[in-house]
Amino acid sequence: MGSCKENQQENPQQSNCEFVQGPIIVGAGPSGLAAAACLSNHGVPSLILEKSDCIASLWQHKTYDRLKLHLPKQFCELPLMGFPEDFPRYPTKSQFISYMETYASHFSIKPMFNQAVQSAEFDSGFWRVKTQDFEYSSKWLIVATGENAEPVVPEIGGMEKFQGPILHTSLYKSGFDFRNQRVLVVGCGNSGMEVSLDLCRYNANPHMVVRNTVHVLPREMFGFSTFGIAMALLKWLPLKLVDKVLLLLATIILGNTDQLGLRRPKTGPIELKNATGKTPVLDVGALSQIKSGKIKVVVEGVKEITRNGARFMNGQEKEFDSIILATGYKSNVPTWLKGCDFFTKEGMPKTPFPDCWKGSEGLYTVGFTRRGLLGTASNAVEIANDIAQRWETNKDCRSSCNSHIIILK
Repeated sequence: MGSCKENQQENPQQSNCEFVQGPIIVGAGPSGLAAAACLSNHGVPSLILEKSDCIASLWQHKTYDRLKLHLPKQFCELPLMGFPEDFPRYPTKSQFISYMETYASHFSIKPMFNQAVQSAEFDSGFWRVKTQDFEYSSKWLIVATGENAEPVVPEIGGMEKFQGPILHTSLYKSGFDFRNQRVLVVGCGNSGMEVSLDLCRYNANPHMVVRNTVHVLPREMFGFSTFGIAMALLKWLPLKLVDKVLLLLATIILGNTDQLGLRRPKTGPIELKNATGKTPVLDVGALSQIKSGKIKVVVEGVKEITRNGARFMNGQEKEFDSIILATGYKSNVPTWLKGCDFFTKEGMPKTPFPDCWKGSEGLYTVGFTRRGLLGTASNAVEIANDIAQRWETNKDCRSSCNSHIIILK
């Protein structure tokens, strides 16, 4: 590729081509903002390309109204700036969005919105990144689209027959729209549990499909964050022993969840999270509604959707007014990152934590640790430190492309 100037000489019709001095960051969620802030702290400019019209679009457009951080705020801070002291222990959705907007403003981060990356490919020493409007070139590419870029919508036979609405939780806002309805919730993770709980508050009748095993832990134990307890214990005890302690305490506080149709995996919650990314459910009230019978647990998988409801694997049919798919999210990296074997076909780094943040040829990733915002913060710091060390050594490249540089501040 050489430079954008050379590309234009080879293809005169390609005029929207710019060389970027610093890294190109794909994604303006918490991961992209954290990376940009840490780079700025080292005096390194960057360009963020965001497909949506705002920062943190997943939080702003695809989350339900009652959402709060599942972990205490000290475990969810982005680097270099903490949450306001007057924020509660578990900030609300609007508070977290406000925090990220303040964060972006504080570090003068100004993403280029409505720029969906169609392809990114390493060629002749540079990363060539194309959106629908422009082509950008840089020595460094930071993939910050994260583990939860796109909703996972399963293909269930008969969905086209159903007379009511079928929607993914990314489109669910409140149980108000489902008041007094019989609702099938497919999925029993944190989203499935919280949506079911929210539906109860509007006098709906949720039936939650639990096909697989799931760890349910109390959000707090004896006044302390369960996650905080786990982090403290891991400093002194082996991981498997910490898992045993957590499960013992969870059984004392919550009882035997197997009896409620919520069978626990054989692998402990932290070990399972680290190995597969499957997050344990932190209970915020759904379990008491399951015990009272207001949330019905369905242990049979859905065989097919019918005109008026669903048929399950055991042949039983039930009628529902609406269906909500709490089936999670996935990475979208394979759809736009080309010619790169750093990622699996599922869009996750092949290199396990803690070394998953750096690839070859100036490729970096942030937000793919399976450790939430705590992992994001760690990634961003490491990436910025690494790029800053190389920043001064690339003066020749920057000066040779002066006539085609985007000035980023």
